[in-house]
This record gives sequence, C-alpha cells and structure tokens, in this order.
Amino acid sequence: MSDRRRALSRAGIDDPRLQDAYLYCRHLAASHGRTYYLATRLLPAAKRPHVHALYGFARFADEIVDNEPEATRAAHFDAWSAEVTSQLRAGRADQPVARALLNTMRQWEIPIGHVDAFLASMRADLTVTRYRTFEDLSGYVYGSAAVIGLQLIPILEPLAPEAADRARVMGEAFQLSNFLRDVAEDYDRGRIYLPQEDLERFAVSEAELGRTRVSRNLRDLLRYEIDRNRRQYAYAVGGIPMLAPSSRPCIETAFTLYGGILEAIESADYQILDRRVSVPPRTRVRVAARAWRQAGALRRSAVP
Repeated sequence: MSDRRRALSRAGIDDPRLQDAYLYCRHLAASHGRTYYLATRLLPAAKRPHVHALYGFARFADEIVDNEPEATRAAHFDAWSAEVTSQLRAGRADQPVARALLNTMRQWEIPIGHVDAFLASMRADLTVTRYRTFEDLSGYVYGSAAVIGLQLIPILEPLAPEAADRARVMGEAFQLSNFLRDVAEDYDRGRIYLPQEDLERFAVSEAELGRTRVSRNLRDLLRYEIDRNRRQYAYAVGGIPMLAPSSRPCIETAFTLYGGILEAIESADYQILDRRVSVPPRTRVRVAARAWRQAGALRRSAVP
C-alpha cells in the first residue's frame, strides 16, 4: 500500500475505489491549484482529502467550461452536471470527482444547494460574457466562489456562526483577485469580469483590454477594483480567529497569498495585459515556512 493510500486509510477512507477518487481529486488540486494545494497541506491530514474533493469537483467542471471545444462544451456540461447532481441526490456516484464529493458531503453535512449554485455559475460561463453592475457580477461570484467558502466551513470547524459569512466573503475576495490578475486571459476567452458600469465610469473601452500596454484610465480602474477587493479581505480576515486553531494556518496562508496578487499587480505598475503576474517565489516560501512552523506547533500541543 502506498503512503498516500495509508494516509487515506488513517483518515477513515478505506474503500479502494473511494481512495482512487480522492487520489484523483488530489492530483487535480496539485496540478492546477498551486496556492490552494499549498494551503491545504497545512490542514490536519484527516481533513486534506475532503478539501481536495471540493477542489477536484470544481476543477473538473471548470475544465469542461474553459477547455472543451466550443462545439460540444455546452452539451457536455449539461449532460455531465445533470448526471452528477442526480447521482449526488440519489446517494451514489460513479464518476471519481462526484464519488469523492459525495463522501465528503455526507461526512461534513454539506448541503447540495451549494453544489447547485456552483454549477449554475459554471453554466453561466457558457452564455454570459459581461456583467452590467458589480451586483450582477456578485450573483455569479456567489456560485463560482462564495459557496466554495461555505462548503469548506464545516471542515474548518467554525467556533462561531459568524464565520460562515466571513468565509463567503473570503471566497468572493479570492475570486475577484483572480479576475484582476486574469483580465487579459479572460478577454481572450471572450469574457469580461470587470463590471460594465466600472469600465464606463473610468472611460475604459473593451478594446483596451486586448492591448499589451495598460492605459492611464485602465490603471485607475484597476486601482479602484483593488481597493474594493481589499475591503473584502479586511472583512473576511476577521473570520480566521473564528475557526478551529488547526484550520487557521491553512486559511491564513491562502489569505496572504491570494491577497498578494494585488501587491503583485501594483508592483508591476498594473501592467497585466502582456504578462501573468504572481506572488514571488521567495514570498511564497516565506509565508509557507511560517505557516508550517505554526501548524507544527499546533500539532505538537495537541499531543497528550
């Protein structure tokens, strides 16, 4: 038995097919969610597979929407989402990502309504390419990101009911940071996640998003969106002390690294159209090392 399978057995996941499902979700998290995966490694070992399951399901859906050939993606997504939601409601699942998700939902009593909201936002990406107002965008972000925070909350073991709303906003903040980093990439896909009313307020045309240099007006718009994003983070961070101590290093790391995207944009003088900015490796190492020390101290203090 491999070390990874032994770790799953210690987490109470013994069935070989279920282990296969969790290992597949872990692979998706490690391959596609660098920041997310790094943060999850700071959780207690018994919780990590369940967080991988949430990510694996979300990534699988996202891959269909973003990378499936345009001629087949809508039909493929509709058929897949209808099948997996039917299986989740029936309490059985054949596909690996759905099998792992179902087990996680059962163990942590995660409502299926969160899955429905997520899939609705993924379906919107097939037809909706612009959002008139920030409120309109927030409706999409609720399903694409906020519910991920709400799904995580039971696993993170909140100490106060207010933690759920902070987790919701944390998910929204992470998503908005990604939108700001990925303006050019999203534009190439035909999507704009900056509200149309904000583009108009700063006199930024859509064509400017397809250029290689950032205009003065677009720089002002990005500065405005970053300020709004930081207000989200300022509210969300108050939820971290409301979590079980063993969960805090994970969320603190994710908070620091996702928020660091904003600093990376500013450090690049907002020039994000011809490059994909990221948190510098030395910063990631420093943040991770501090979190590892904190998580290790917590584990040692928990030993009788």
